[in-house]
Amino acid sequence: MSNDAALFPRNFHQVLPVAVRGEGCWLFSADGGKFLDAAGQAAVINIGHGVPEIGRAMAEQSSKLAFAHTSQFHSPPAEKLAARLLSMAPPNFRRGGRVYFTSGGSEAAETAIKLVRQYHLEKGQTSRYRVLSRRQSYHGSTLGAMTISGNVARRAPYAPMLAEWGHIAPCFCYHCPFEKTFPECHLACADDLDSFLAGSDSASAAAFVFEPVVGATLGAAVPPAGYVARIAEICRKHGILLVADEVMTGIGRTGRPFAVQHWGVEPDIILCGKGIASGYAPLGAVLVAPNVVEAFENGSGAFKHGFTYQAHPVATATGNAVLDYIESHGLFARVVPAAIALSNALAPLLSHRHVSDVRGLGLLVGIEFVRDKSTRLSFEPSEAIAEKIRAAAMHEGVLVYPTQGCVDGARGDHILLAPPFIITPEESALIATALAAALAKVFPD
Repeated sequence: MSNDAALFPRNFHQVLPVAVRGEGCWLFSADGGKFLDAAGQAAVINIGHGVPEIGRAMAEQSSKLAFAHTSQFHSPPAEKLAARLLSMAPPNFRRGGRVYFTSGGSEAAETAIKLVRQYHLEKGQTSRYRVLSRRQSYHGSTLGAMTISGNVARRAPYAPMLAEWGHIAPCFCYHCPFEKTFPECHLACADDLDSFLAGSDSASAAAFVFEPVVGATLGAAVPPAGYVARIAEICRKHGILLVADEVMTGIGRTGRPFAVQHWGVEPDIILCGKGIASGYAPLGAVLVAPNVVEAFENGSGAFKHGFTYQAHPVATATGNAVLDYIESHGLFARVVPAAIALSNALAPLLSHRHVSDVRGLGLLVGIEFVRDKSTRLSFEPSEAIAEKIRAAAMHEGVLVYPTQGCVDGARGDHILLAPPFIITPEESALIATALAAALAKVFPD
């Protein structure tokens, strides 16, 4: 990095290309590089890069009304987008649900933490404040979101600043924490929530938050049949709210508007971000079911929380334009066939001696790498295998999302693929070809 650089980077030891243009599934850099965005820039880009209709909608809104503070005004684009999101959500949200807009997924998680606390206060349950989650989970980078996250490595630097509200076993069949096999396990990972509540101060538990399909930290780990329903049942039994973190899985990435709809479960709160504006503007959302809304309406009437840029007119206009584009081009319907084409392209990679698993749902796919496939023995974290594969794939012109720690927070290498919904079979083939070349470079013997 040059000495005259002004940005505070994510990593001072990396020299990154400068992105100057995006088109479809491709990004272009100032030095002439061309990259197939197989990760959707961290599962953000749903509709593709460089869609001119979105830019026009943003310009039109900003020329009419760029900003109005929500303590004084509501705005038409925010009201419109809220209604559209509720119409896409599970049935329990459609009669009296509300939407709280934020500037991203971490803010959505922060909002949910405060929302569930105040919900219980409104109900007279003043002892309830703990938001439970799972080990190996990730719900955002702000301190509240990090508190409910269960990823060991990401929590470690800030451990003195984070409360420990309770984390249960992850739902990860490939590396089952109980060393069991589905269905003989009888969903032990779900029942771990019941056991945890029975063995701790359940009267202080306020909510349970989970990713329906675990994205970054486990690499698109899909729950087995019955898991999500069992979790919902346990939450109801103990009087705690169920929060679905759909920041990565929401807005069609798994083939449904929201991933929980694959299992017919109705959460109390749904968190959105990333694909809600497909990267064209910073936007997140908290969908709140009527049973939660009514506690506020019939109680104090005011949510003691707020952000300057919540429900931003230009950001919500962007969200509407993205939904317009999705609807006019039938992009939700394209996810499943595109996912099949990607899966077929990736299938030959499983014959590689270090590729142990290719998993996922819709266009959220994880590929895990191990030292020994027969024992599923991971590489040492110091080997940085996922990062090496990312770099090698980028050299081949394909962008992927690498992560370490899927096994225990330190060990376990995988990459995540989350391409735009418009990806073609030919582009999926390019991804597979680039990954095969990357594997040959990282494992030359």
